[in-house]
Amino acid sequence: MSIMVGILFAIGTYLILSKTLLRIILGTSIIGHGVNLLILTMGGLKKGVPPILGLNEQYFTDPLPQALILTAIVINFATTALFLVLSYRAYSVVGSDDIEQLRGFDDE
Repeated sequence: MSIMVGILFAIGTYLILSKTLLRIILGTSIIGHGVNLLILTMGGLKKGVPPILGLNEQYFTDPLPQALILTAIVINFATTALFLVLSYRAYSVVGSDDIEQLRGFDDE
């Protein structure tokens, strides 16, 4: 699992360092997936029962990693959607998704 986390982080970093806006957005999304896998790995796989009152309290499964991952998935989706809308608007105004052209764009 940790090798897969490293691969996802490496792919995401490679995509973020490119000059195309769409690749940067995909890179941030892939790094978000790597973070989700990292949280799942750090939480560990525990076999147990759901935390319901009245059951054996020794073998509860910790629900915190799943709650954090669910929250991270929602935030990752929202930021990716926002980045895609902003990149579409920048593409429609400038006519290109190259970062160098976006930096040199003036409203003259």
